[in-house]
Amino acid sequence: MKRDLLSINSISKQEIEELILSAISLKKKQKAFESYQPLKGKTLGMLFEKSSTRTRISFEVGMLQLGGHALYMNWKDTQLGREESEEDTARVLSRYLDGMVFRTFSQKTLETFAGSATIPVINGLTDLLHPCQILSDLMTIAEKKRDFKQLKIAYIGDGNNIANSWINASIILGLNFHLACPQGYEPDREIVEKAKDAPSKIKFSSDPFEACQDADIINTDTWVSMGQEDEYQKRMEAFKNYQLNSALLKVAKEDVLVMHCLPAHRGCEITDEVADGKHSIIFEQAENRLHMQKAILEMFLTQKREGK
Repeated sequence: MKRDLLSINSISKQEIEELILSAISLKKKQKAFESYQPLKGKTLGMLFEKSSTRTRISFEVGMLQLGGHALYMNWKDTQLGREESEEDTARVLSRYLDGMVFRTFSQKTLETFAGSATIPVINGLTDLLHPCQILSDLMTIAEKKRDFKQLKIAYIGDGNNIANSWINASIILGLNFHLACPQGYEPDREIVEKAKDAPSKIKFSSDPFEACQDADIINTDTWVSMGQEDEYQKRMEAFKNYQLNSALLKVAKEDVLVMHCLPAHRGCEITDEVADGKHSIIFEQAENRLHMQKAILEMFLTQKREGK
């Protein structure tokens, strides 16, 4: 039976750990110019309603390096742009392809598509969740700090899809995760309630200095996500005290690492000094999207297909 990666909750703790080890191994192979093509002859569809740089390129290059082929489809260029249903599109594409990466606004749209597809569907981002990013971030932390379960991981800023996915990962892995968001911009309520019932060390605050106190990792993201452009001025005012800057780094550990999933709006959620400073691993984090996407593709596209 086919499986989808719609959320980090789609996989177990053991599978998360397997993906991290696999991604690190695939990275070593790529750096050593070692050919590894377990997906030779397979085709990945990439249906995007939202624009993308890292997700699109990492999946396309990753599929190529694994021996397969990736086909990019802009939502508006398909019949979905002319009101064909997600269900019918999923049924048709399942007869052409071996897997799908789906990037859209609504988590419900993604789940509707996946429910009708007979091939694995991977969440390339929705407004609610971004599991591939967090899996890649965990890989990066594992490379730099080894046992991320012993670390204090802080996140400051908008309670968006990145924050939601970090909370989900923290519940599964038992992470020490501290999050600070301004009032009115907290993470998804249902996800927060699940976190409160979990034994994990997840703490919620509106104080960025409290969240970053003695932190090993500080993570942030844009204050204005795709589709929120009309809220720009309101958000700039609400988040002005949540900038990741040198003052915040002073309350963290001396060897703190700074993460940002990009794109960064420098001078807003993060300063140039921090983004380009000695604590930053932003670009290593971006590079690792390639290696984690490859691990995800190998895990999900080597499943036995329904009916075969």
